[in-house]
Amino acid sequence: MSPLLRRSVRDKASLSGTGMHTGAATEAAFLPAPAGQGVLFRRVDLPGRPEIPARLTEVEAVERRTAIGRGEATIHTVEHLLAAVAAHEIDDLTIELSGPEPPILDGSVQPYFEALRRAGPVDVGGEPVVLTVQAPFTVTEGDASYVVAPAKSFRLTVTIEWPHPLIGRQAGSYEVTAQTFEAELAPARTFGFTSEVEALKARGLIKGASSENAIVLDERGIVNGKKLHWPDEFVRHKAADIVGDLALTGARIRAHIVATRPSHSGNIALARALARAGKRTGAPAIDIGRILDTLPHRYPFLLVDRILEIEGDKRIVGIKNVTINEPFFQGHFPGHPIMPGVLIIEAMAQVGGMLLMSHFEGQNVEDKVVYFMSLDHVKFRRPVVPGDQIRFELEMLQFRGKTCRMKGQGFVDGQMVAEAEMMAMVIDK
Repeated sequence: MSPLLRRSVRDKASLSGTGMHTGAATEAAFLPAPAGQGVLFRRVDLPGRPEIPARLTEVEAVERRTAIGRGEATIHTVEHLLAAVAAHEIDDLTIELSGPEPPILDGSVQPYFEALRRAGPVDVGGEPVVLTVQAPFTVTEGDASYVVAPAKSFRLTVTIEWPHPLIGRQAGSYEVTAQTFEAELAPARTFGFTSEVEALKARGLIKGASSENAIVLDERGIVNGKKLHWPDEFVRHKAADIVGDLALTGARIRAHIVATRPSHSGNIALARALARAGKRTGAPAIDIGRILDTLPHRYPFLLVDRILEIEGDKRIVGIKNVTINEPFFQGHFPGHPIMPGVLIIEAMAQVGGMLLMSHFEGQNVEDKVVYFMSLDHVKFRRPVVPGDQIRFELEMLQFRGKTCRMKGQGFVDGQMVAEAEMMAMVIDK
């Protein structure tokens, strides 16, 4: 069996139209990208052509759509476009936008799926990031609930329920491959209700919505006599939305997800839980050798085993494997081993130090060291014991000169064990 390779596209392909929520006329262009870049949006209509990675750290809004980015560079309603990217299992792609929102087109994923096929998905080398599940878990967000179970492929079982004569209770189960997505999910269009129009417009949404780019329902049926592609087109579209929202994990999903009443806020909560509880393979990583080259700590005080992810100068994920052989267990609660909270925070700080030192990549860091200046909002949520693996996620909140402020969280099996905010600076030895 040949190994999986990362995929991009061979040629440029583009689409133009109006955004569902902003009403802005926008062209979306798919461009080839080098192996390892990931999926990246570029706002060519703004000064400096700001780039926004398609990652969970960039999620800005989840009301009736998923938006990423910040301020003027926000990109609205990315889920349809990203569903097509995920269905083709494209790992590296540049998406240039001439406006704040990809066009809604006919309200389905199909035009994007076909545009990517025209662009020619092609292997570009390197190992793709795959996210697998080791044990079942659940996620609840508002009315949305999800059960996630181990599986060798990406499978969705989705149930929705609306008090409308054309919807009622609908359920479907789908194996998410390029072939089945194209046949069973891509043509399913977004939908809405005439009773909600005024309230949504008052919140600045659906400025570009019409019966041409959505299935519009009144209390009896479909406005303007449109025909459904399937009687259960509604649940199929909700399944496609899940695929698009989960693309923000930056990984190919291998799990069976059972979703009940899914929503964009629920899908993003699910994506965050998958990222924390799942096992990533193929991710760019910093091994212990490079950690030793960067940090001055040594046994028994080096508390980072591996860096799993690093997103530029914004975010880092590292792990600490806790074993009964840790030297601190000899004197800390003998007979009832619990990792000291101060060492959990120290391990978190060491991961943060790797993020801070990444600002000086390409420079000689042997004469530099990270000093931590303050800790705030430190909280311990549950004990850490031998056999646990702590996943530390740190986000850069502010960086000026050689000083920064970071927010860190530690998780074991997807459950938070500690969190803190910290200030640090790089000084010369």
